[in-house]
Amino acid sequence: MTRRRLLVTLSLAVLLALAVAGLVRSLGPGSRTDPVQAVAADLRCPACQGESVADSRSPIAASMRQVIADQVAQGRSPAQIRRWFVDRYGEDVLARPDARGPALLLWAVPATALLAGAAAALRTLRPRRPRRHPDRGPPAGGRPRARHAWWLSAAGLVALVATVAVAAGRLAPPAPSPPADPAAVAVRLAQDLEGQQRYAAAAQMYREALQERPDDGVRLRLAFALLRSADATGAERTAREVLSHSPDSPDGLLVLGLAQRTTRPADAPATLRRFLAVSPEHPAAAEIRRLLGS
Repeated sequence: MTRRRLLVTLSLAVLLALAVAGLVRSLGPGSRTDPVQAVAADLRCPACQGESVADSRSPIAASMRQVIADQVAQGRSPAQIRRWFVDRYGEDVLARPDARGPALLLWAVPATALLAGAAAALRTLRPRRPRRHPDRGPPAGGRPRARHAWWLSAAGLVALVATVAVAAGRLAPPAPSPPADPAAVAVRLAQDLEGQQRYAAAAQMYREALQERPDDGVRLRLAFALLRSADATGAERTAREVLSHSPDSPDGLLVLGLAQRTTRPADAPATLRRFLAVSPEHPAAAEIRRLLGS
């Protein structure tokens, strides 16, 4: 192999390595040592605009990071954790959704062109015996020129794909789709926290949800979470807010009466009896009758 051919071969190998590295870097997540940060960086903060869960300082992002940490501690893989969030909040929670449709073609076409260019380059490298016509002399020097042309074309193609692949991560991303509803995410996170009996943290998530969606249903959830976290004063105050809008709300009366057993013991029986009168078939009615001794 001549020195020139060796130099071209090495150049092509370097360009091919750059192309593969660029594709891997741009398609896959960056290498991070902290699995919690790695997963958090792949999720979008519902309460922020254009920030990942890893970068956001919002309470929702903090709770999502805690959920990630809990699942990492349970031995779940990053892919399983991402799927857990997608199942609850949809694909919009992903900072980088899986490539599909036109986005998939963006990489399929250059990859196909790269393979075609490499095949063409290898074909030109293969030595061939010069063909001699019985009535003519040796062939003209058109073959070396053709080889050089193939070399230059293949090398240029590889360089182009490598440049696109390496620079793709630095290009301005397309306009993001609307993030998941912050109130819905906060409520779902609060329910998950209640399932873990972390009622104070759940109450904080319900407060975040109320900032986005002032809804009596969320207020009732907050009141129950406060009651279970031993914050009877907060539970009473929140229940009264619900009752100011809906005076005969069974759940509002229930939470208020249970909270008053700590804050206003003398008023609790009357509130709980009113609850029974409004909703005698409520699932908690039998337990309240037992508490009242009736």
